[in-house]
Amino acid sequence: MAEASSPAAEDKKGLIAWSMYDWANSAFPTVITTFVFAAYFAKGVAADEVTGTSQWGYALSLSGLAIAIAGPILGAIADRTGRRKPWIALFTLIAALASLSLWQVEPDTRFVMTALISVAVANFAFEMGMVFYNAMLPDLSPPARIGRWSGWAWGLGYAGGLMCLALVLVGFVQAETPWFGLDKDMAEHLRATGPFVAIWMAVFALPLLLLTPDRPNSPVPMATALRDGLATLADTLKNLRRYRDAAWFLVARMIYTDGLNTLFAFGGIYAAGTFGMNFQELILFGIAMNVTAGLGAFGFAWADDRLGAKWTITVAVAALVVLGSTVLVIESKTLFWVFGVPLGLFVGPAQAASRSMMARLAPAHMRTEFFGLYALSGKATAFMGPALVALLTDVFQSQRAGMATVVVFFVVGLVLLRRVPDVR
Repeated sequence: MAEASSPAAEDKKGLIAWSMYDWANSAFPTVITTFVFAAYFAKGVAADEVTGTSQWGYALSLSGLAIAIAGPILGAIADRTGRRKPWIALFTLIAALASLSLWQVEPDTRFVMTALISVAVANFAFEMGMVFYNAMLPDLSPPARIGRWSGWAWGLGYAGGLMCLALVLVGFVQAETPWFGLDKDMAEHLRATGPFVAIWMAVFALPLLLLTPDRPNSPVPMATALRDGLATLADTLKNLRRYRDAAWFLVARMIYTDGLNTLFAFGGIYAAGTFGMNFQELILFGIAMNVTAGLGAFGFAWADDRLGAKWTITVAVAALVVLGSTVLVIESKTLFWVFGVPLGLFVGPAQAASRSMMARLAPAHMRTEFFGLYALSGKATAFMGPALVALLTDVFQSQRAGMATVVVFFVVGLVLLRRVPDVR
């Protein structure tokens, strides 16, 4: 297959439409897996908060394992079939339908399995859609501006998460009478966040699907693409030394991203259980975090192109170590706000610069495969973070003990990142 080269000029219309997908899908991790529904599950559906925390962790661990296996395989196949948008449409639809099913989860332990299965499926589809979405960036942006577009899109994603979260606050959680006359006694105002996110994702994914150019469709039959894709993936993994720079980056990212994923998965549960935040406070905290994260991703976008993705990631993860350690030892809810909200300033840049780093390191004709490996690097040990949080929470009967694993992942990731070259 001939190598695809990066464009010499920007397709601004296509890039703006591409960026809207970040706006579309950020509603899911913000509302469902981090703040509102995660806390509802732990406090209102599970037998108790400690049990709910561990059950949530095990479900996300299994979902992460499925992503780790499927991401590189489907990425390798997609590099043979050419187009990425059909895959994005498929996985967006699955994520939306699984989110829609969360409406069924009533505040009763009988609905624990329904909640966990739906969230695990939705999380799998959400992450798989990102494999193909991320791989489109180098085909749309000139190399010198990849960092900016990655950062701007990530910032737009945080804005989308913020907007969705704000609407949930105003329309469902904070309202004395929720929209559509929902019954608070049956937690309908919290269960409705699933369908709300599903509609949000489906509607705002349309600009990318309709306006962003895609690679031409390859005449290779699916059976041939499957066989060739698996063979190429096996060869890539067997001879990863040929891509040593990318390999070191993937290993480093595997570790510090596990810290980020664990932080997202348990941030709302930790705030609710350790600092006694109610649902309204959780959403306000989530809004503040989205504001700072969006500002961080947007503001560091220029630094990515000028100072390098490695510099951006190093600064961001080091700051997360300092702030995260502080959040683990403080007792006051006020201090949690003071040190917790600035975490967002560095979460966004770490994510956006990681995407631009992979875009620069991946061979042009294997980008989707390498973004599949990128998904693998984010999920290969993803079961470890939630599982360790669940285990240590169970053993010590303390959420603080469980969340301490997050800082460890950040520190190890920083050490490994030193082996990655400064690619600009």
